[in-house]
Amino acid sequence: MHAFIQQLPALIGVVIGALGSYMAIVRGERVRFQREREARWEERRLAVYAEYARTLKKSVTLTYRVESHLGNDPHPHPLTPAEAEPLLAEATVERDPSGEALILLGSPEVVEKARAWVGAVMEMERFMRAGTQDPAAWQELLERQRAGREGYYVAVRDDLALPPGHSARWPVTEV
Repeated sequence: MHAFIQQLPALIGVVIGALGSYMAIVRGERVRFQREREARWEERRLAVYAEYARTLKKSVTLTYRVESHLGNDPHPHPLTPAEAEPLLAEATVERDPSGEALILLGSPEVVEKARAWVGAVMEMERFMRAGTQDPAAWQELLERQRAGREGYYVAVRDDLALPPGHSARWPVTEV
């Protein structure tokens, strides 16, 4: 029994060391799991943000083309309203599910900026459907849409902690 008592401090040290090692490993694994989970969600949010922008931009491009046909925009590939209508319907159908994914995964700031951007795009679509021929009014709508897009991208970059990007504002040159 005397030998056991002499070895007891060493045995307690081994048990404490094993428990400490176990706790350190568990803590490290938990931190690694949390980091990997956050990275996966960031990737998903980035994909949702990019998909929403792509679907919205599709609508924007179609309105540019119709407005070119109406004489309000310099887009080089005009499209008649009749030709554009099924394409616009398809773009709207694509936009709805991507908007729902955005609401589900997006930060409140990004969703709010997306709402402002889509509001400007819907104004452009109403203007286009009315068949209005007013280049100055069209330019005002374009500026609202561009500001909305820029605000959306700034919010996305902030949410994902990305560095600042290009504003995507550059003069269109005639070819």
